[in-house]
Amino acid sequence: MRLTLCAFFLAATAGLAGAAELESAYTEIDVEKDCAPFANAGDDGGDWTNFVCPGWRGYPVLIYYSDLRESVFYGFPPAGEMAPEWESFAGFNNTGPTIEWRILVDGNRRTPVATIHRWFVANADETEKDIEVLVVERVGQLLQHEGCVMGYVVATGNEGANEKARRIADEQAFDFACGADQPVIDAGTVPLPEPSGGE
Repeated sequence: MRLTLCAFFLAATAGLAGAAELESAYTEIDVEKDCAPFANAGDDGGDWTNFVCPGWRGYPVLIYYSDLRESVFYGFPPAGEMAPEWESFAGFNNTGPTIEWRILVDGNRRTPVATIHRWFVANADETEKDIEVLVVERVGQLLQHEGCVMGYVVATGNEGANEKARRIADEQAFDFACGADQPVIDAGTVPLPEPSGGE
């Protein structure tokens, strides 16, 4: 029987010796240099392109660009789906080059369970200054493809935002139900830009 990610975590941490722990690893993405388009608008007059990019140790990163906005999926999406559910912001946005992966370490076994990625979202009140948001997402596994946004930490005006994002990642990654649970929000002093879903 296939173990869920939660069950794997419980099994990994059950033993007294070699207890599992979480650590961070980092990857960089340059879309123009590192990523390959696998679908685009072509001649239909639209403005969208889907990219596949290298992630952590064979885990892909899928970037869906449309109308100056991005939606990103980390890991392995459900089989046969060209694009998982769109998760972005209503305002124009783009992601930064660095992705932090939270890695479950159990002896020699390492499994990425969550990502933290900095987004830059256009501020309707200040056209020259974006709002920075750390988006925390669950990683889609090879056998269990569930991946989605688990939390938002507004980095602008929010001291300790990176640690807060890691805390959300570590607390939510093993039992967060995509499509049922609501993402955790830590906005600090700046309101979270409006998220958007659906094509």
